[in-house]
Amino acid sequence: MILNDLSKEDQRTIEDVKEELNKKKNDDSDAFEAVLMHVGELGRYQKLLFLGMAPFGIFFAFVYFVQMFITATPQRHWCKVPELEHLDIELRRNLTAPVTGIELERCLMYDANWSQVLLNYSVPPDTPTVPCRNGWEFELKDIPYPTIVSERGWVCENAGYGPLAQTIFFVGSFIGGIFFGWMADRFGRVPALVGTNLMAFVGGIGSIYTTGLWDFSFCRFIAGTSYDSCFMTMYILVLEYVGPRYRTMVANMSIALYFGSGCLMLPWLALWVSDWKRLLWVTTLPFLLVLIVPFTVPESARWLSSRGRVNDAVKVIRRFEKINGKKIPEDVMDDFVVSASQTRQTNESIKDLFMSGPLRRVIILMVLVYMACAIIFDALVRMSEGLGLDFFITFTLTSATEIPSVTLLALILDRWGRRILTCGPLAVSGILILIMTLVPKGVPQVSLAILARFAINMSYNAAIQWSAELLPTPVRASGSALIHVSGYVATLVSPFVVFSERLWRQLPILILGITALLACSVGVLLPETNGQQMPQTIEEGERIVNSYTLCGKTEDVEEIQVENEKEKALIT
Repeated sequence: MILNDLSKEDQRTIEDVKEELNKKKNDDSDAFEAVLMHVGELGRYQKLLFLGMAPFGIFFAFVYFVQMFITATPQRHWCKVPELEHLDIELRRNLTAPVTGIELERCLMYDANWSQVLLNYSVPPDTPTVPCRNGWEFELKDIPYPTIVSERGWVCENAGYGPLAQTIFFVGSFIGGIFFGWMADRFGRVPALVGTNLMAFVGGIGSIYTTGLWDFSFCRFIAGTSYDSCFMTMYILVLEYVGPRYRTMVANMSIALYFGSGCLMLPWLALWVSDWKRLLWVTTLPFLLVLIVPFTVPESARWLSSRGRVNDAVKVIRRFEKINGKKIPEDVMDDFVVSASQTRQTNESIKDLFMSGPLRRVIILMVLVYMACAIIFDALVRMSEGLGLDFFITFTLTSATEIPSVTLLALILDRWGRRILTCGPLAVSGILILIMTLVPKGVPQVSLAILARFAINMSYNAAIQWSAELLPTPVRASGSALIHVSGYVATLVSPFVVFSERLWRQLPILILGITALLACSVGVLLPETNGQQMPQTIEEGERIVNSYTLCGKTEDVEEIQVENEKEKALIT
């Protein structure tokens, strides 16, 4: 009888454990997904939020690429000689600049008696040369407007000033990404969104009123703190309100339409305003639109519930009910309130993310994949100048791959999955880049580079959505920011990869091709999230990692959990 009683007790324990596991599965995440099912996975309110992403996607492109247009260097420049300013520009240049090969020298001038030169408009043959003494003159043809480079003479011995300011911009991105990611998880998505866009405004306007290198670099640092949180914070917020069926479309079409449009607009906007200061005014003032966000954009109900602010989350959900014209059944809302209330005592942070073995492994692998995507993307942009067209057309052509590639991604991502469409295009881009070593420079290499850029666009954007879906709600913003910050670090390295051509012409191509293939092999180790609910807690994130890897099965994980809980229950 004792044995029978013990067996019955064990049976009840097992049933209790299974019931508890089922409760864990139907927690915040499941309850909120049920709310979304009734209020609409992509209702009127979500569509309005999708439209609300437009300005931030365009700002994202502006804050990243505007420095390329305000620091663009006119290729034809020469030493300024005050004594020759009354002469025609062609005669002035020919008298001033020595000939080196087939081109005129840009950084040296004749050390001549200019009064003597003006008598017969020729320079004696053996006249020595010296570095420019009175600055430079610029022929504004390839860059048909004054830039900070042409105004301040950032050429020759000062040519490193522009790249240095760009590097400091990415240092700001590193710090701002971590800070605003933490802020979004600690104080909410909306305050972080407002803060990061205001930093872009301050840094952009401040850049206009600078007079030297270091004050300009400081302002670019401030502007850099907003990249890419100025868009990604809104991106995460909207994804947290969209049902799984539409998440792929919203995630990718927002980047394709808004970021892609911003990239296509920027070069022609620069040509239209034709002045670097006016360009900064035009691209920076719109950031003030963020001041209306607290009155128009709802805080993330997922974040509110994860922080125990259940009443605030319910208020937001009721607003969705009203605008979408739907009614949530009371039992569904009660389940959400109860499950959300159970998380009040939790205060999960990115520290907990790294304390979790499965999630620590995931974020390290995702960082490696994202860094590879970033370095290949940026290096291909820099190498695309080999098209032989002018600066503005080159930029437009390379940017034009963004819209079709990401649109294609949106159409097939839910069918083929995140893992295939991150790793597959990575492999394709790696193969295309390696083939570039076998073909001559010019049209063949350029064509392969554009195809590789098309593929890496798909990998890059799939990885962005993949990382957001892998991370639990309390650490989603800060974890995503950490992953994106790794991309900034990779972007700092990519110029050196391109410049390694000086050591060996094929070296940068080999580095990029091998990097893509290695990243592909790393990416296949990450769990698939296609069709899965976004995890609300660290435990849910661990369950996804353990259940959906290449080798793991959901049933195996459940059995292990039941056995572990059974042993604990029997011991106690």
